[in-house]
Amino acid sequence: MFKSHIIGYLLGLLIFVIGIPALMWWVSGRPFPYVPDTLIRYMVAALYIIGGLGLSIYSIVYIRVVGKGNPFDAYNHEVAPRTRRLMTEGPYRLCRNPMLVGIYLYDIGVLVWLWTALPLLVFLVEVILLTLQVRSEEKRLEKDFGQEYLDYKQRVGRYW
Repeated sequence: MFKSHIIGYLLGLLIFVIGIPALMWWVSGRPFPYVPDTLIRYMVAALYIIGGLGLSIYSIVYIRVVGKGNPFDAYNHEVAPRTRRLMTEGPYRLCRNPMLVGIYLYDIGVLVWLWTALPLLVFLVEVILLTLQVRSEEKRLEKDFGQEYLDYKQRVGRYW
């Protein structure tokens, strides 16, 4: 069971923390390593990156410890064991997808860091694909948790 959790975490790290930002950097045409021209942009980017990673990591740890599961469920393919109960506390009391909100904040930090247009297209494609994933996951959660999930969905927004 521990091994299957590790696979899910590694996939998340490779895709969302390394892969998508690396693709954003690559399409930006910026040299590597790249340091922004202004201190303000550097500081704003760093705040978004650190805050986004912090929120994502907190959400992952919370769902692992409290929910005894892993959130990474890719288009109805279980990558790691699912949670055994509906997560409605901790970061999940503020929004239904705090992990993704953290990833989006992290990516916005990367966008501010790079400050070119093409990475924005990568980000928009990511948002579209992850929104489709979330919708698929919502159907599964509705099936798994029934009215409890429907009530939670009415109280708490998808992203905010």
